[in-house]
Amino acid sequence: MLIAPKDFRDESVSTLKMMFDKWDVQTVITSYSTHDCVGSHGAVYKPDLNSARINPDDFDALLLIDGNGIDSYKLYDFRPLLDTVKLFSMRAKPIAALGNAIKIIARANVVSGVKTSMPRDEETRRLVILYHGVASKEDMDFDRNIATLGNSDKVLDFASFLLHKLGVT
Repeated sequence: MLIAPKDFRDESVSTLKMMFDKWDVQTVITSYSTHDCVGSHGAVYKPDLNSARINPDDFDALLLIDGNGIDSYKLYDFRPLLDTVKLFSMRAKPIAALGNAIKIIARANVVSGVKTSMPRDEETRRLVILYHGVASKEDMDFDRNIATLGNSDKVLDFASFLLHKLGVT
């Protein structure tokens, strides 16, 4: 679960972590900071692993958490992250992006021809179309190995959706 060093969406992390813990799915919090990461509402998470050390062979899926930190840190322009997303995609491992984190998968150029939930912000919508993603009217979609959540208010439903798609429930 990749979070920005600051201003990630706390509710997304806590809800996903709660649901995954309930089903005994191990989560690893990762960020490009080795220090405590602080969410937009003050939640603090210490990364278990620096994002530079992510090896797709060691993980079942990659979750990209939404929030203002995506834009503040311009994570959608950070080449090592985009390369990691590409590696997960090349290995057909599930990649999930919530809200404005969809920018990351668009910029990694892994959405071409993929049905993608469209978030509310115009810039993310533009990037999905620019990189040939197929705009979906659904709040959440799973196409090929890409799961997207356009409406971050539905993160609990998305957690259940992901657990089902990953064959856990």
